[in-house]
Amino acid sequence: MTLWKPATLFGRVLLSLLIGLALAGLLIGLVPASAHAAPPSPEIRAAAEAIPAVPGPETPEKRFRIGYYEGGQYGDYKIILAAIVRGLMQLGWVPQIDLPPMDQVPDSATLWRFLVANANGGHVEFVGDAHYTAGDFDPERRKQVRPEIIERLTGRQDIDLMIAMGTWAGQDLANDAVTTPIVVASTSDPVASKIIPSPDDSGRPNLHAKVEPGRYGRQVELFDDIVRAKRLGVVYENTLEGRTFAAIEEVEAVSAARGFDLVTCFAPFNGVPEEVAKAEAVRCYKELAPKVDALYITVHRGVTSSSLAAIVDAALDAGVPTFSMAGSGDVRRGVLMSIAQGDFSYVGLFHAEVIGRIFNGAEPWALDQRWVAPAKIALNLETMEIIGFNPPVDILLAADEIYRKIDR
Repeated sequence: MTLWKPATLFGRVLLSLLIGLALAGLLIGLVPASAHAAPPSPEIRAAAEAIPAVPGPETPEKRFRIGYYEGGQYGDYKIILAAIVRGLMQLGWVPQIDLPPMDQVPDSATLWRFLVANANGGHVEFVGDAHYTAGDFDPERRKQVRPEIIERLTGRQDIDLMIAMGTWAGQDLANDAVTTPIVVASTSDPVASKIIPSPDDSGRPNLHAKVEPGRYGRQVELFDDIVRAKRLGVVYENTLEGRTFAAIEEVEAVSAARGFDLVTCFAPFNGVPEEVAKAEAVRCYKELAPKVDALYITVHRGVTSSSLAAIVDAALDAGVPTFSMAGSGDVRRGVLMSIAQGDFSYVGLFHAEVIGRIFNGAEPWALDQRWVAPAKIALNLETMEIIGFNPPVDILLAADEIYRKIDR
């Protein structure tokens, strides 16, 4: 095959620039949107799912090198990473070790260093210099890290699989220049954030992103079934990313279908220091609490273990019930209810099984991306007593995680 070469110097320079931009994933619109025209057929999916998730005779004789990329220091990221590692232990890819308590691990970088020092062995290597973060959700740092990772994956090609934690990481590595398997975790909605085209199709042969269609809509429906609020308060950053993090489209759809009003407050979380994100989130919840019948506490960088106490106090002072989008960790700290998640072991095992099948030869695109969280309820009894809330008896009976006191 003869490679076409532009006749002029300008043409050659332009071609070189276009190739460089494409490799960096910066030519949005010129890079093909999808490597597949349609989702995998049922036969292709069944064959991929039949590939074992555990090491066996079909497993290549090598140690698989894993890298990690996150958009910033969000509290759930280290917990989900730990849950994935525990899943890999359960399946036999990683040696059985005791991970440090998550309240003693400040961030995923600290956990990664622990894994490099203690968990490398067997079939997997956590690569010491392959932990990447875009600062603290810093857009400028993101612009630097993204091409750095893509260059490594397309040039050095010394990583066998990347864990992309969160929306930013998933968006950045869903790139046609990259052929390294990418497993995207901890995204509120990978379809709305344009990481993948649909729940049944990742759009790229090397890409897999967990999808929970309607998950947050079901949360709001459950909350509405219990509290019957006429005015529901929600806080989010009023950007595409902010709306995606908070699953606003799903919340708005339930509001329209059931006839209750949404009362909103906008709080920034991208491109600002974490302390500013926290202060803005607390401000919003304090502002909303006296105006609404209930609060749906959305995923937001400003809602952390340190800021949640002020948010909970605002709700308790106003006597309004609260539901945490993030999970039962917030219920332990005083939110009235959420979906029980334990230690994220269910979702960690899901990602670990995907990774195991990829190591054994499955194409990430062919594996099922849909996952449904177990229907379990977490409830805080002290919060219930303070606000004078009396839920239906069947809710109390159905609660899988009950916290008798607020952990302050």
